[in-house]
Amino acid sequence: MKRDVKLSSLIDKAVFDYHLIEKNDRILIGASGGKDSTALIKYFADRSLRPDCGFEYKALNIQSDFSPEFPSGILQLFNEWKVPYETLPVNILERVKEGQKMSCWWCSTQRRTELLNYALEHGYNKIALGHHMDDILETFLMNMLNKGELAAMPPLLKYDNYPVSVIRPLCYVSEARLIAEAEKGGYAGFTCTCNYQDNSTRKAARAKLEELTGGDNLCKERMLRALKNVQERYLL
Repeated sequence: MKRDVKLSSLIDKAVFDYHLIEKNDRILIGASGGKDSTALIKYFADRSLRPDCGFEYKALNIQSDFSPEFPSGILQLFNEWKVPYETLPVNILERVKEGQKMSCWWCSTQRRTELLNYALEHGYNKIALGHHMDDILETFLMNMLNKGELAAMPPLLKYDNYPVSVIRPLCYVSEARLIAEAEKGGYAGFTCTCNYQDNSTRKAARAKLEELTGGDNLCKERMLRALKNVQERYLL
């Protein structure tokens, strides 16, 4: 399969701009089986073949008690790409407290906790997540409109209490580009199909983002650029 050079270039630029991959890094990648994390893992597989690699990586799937099995087609691709891979079964439903509602947010939080615990236990200093440009801008709108704060998803986030950082190498990549990449690569179509989906807030933010930008990726790129071009003098 011929790779989209532009996609790789965008990820390379994010890696360079924010120092996301450095020599001697041990990086754990969250593998959901979806298009975003699969594209990210393919990038790591390709980059690991470069002469100046200098890092180790592993893909980890947190398999909850109610999520569908990891797609066999994705596993086949991982084998072809020689990706180090592991599945970690986790019972998330039993963690829901009395009176608490299972939701996408809760499930995501538990999965992130398991990634962090695994990283700490096995000596990984970075966790790579498949959040793309649209995810970041949607989160920005959600925080601004629902919480009254200017916050998003930083490409590099260092935990205060743990020797682990979260990196988002897809921060410059639009969802449209990832969809096209997944279609070319033959791994499009897998999404979460559990019975606890409740992401109406994000769907609303996605609709607002599309309305605001007209679906124009250049507009989205300018919005993303604005997040690191803050003119504090003209804010309250």
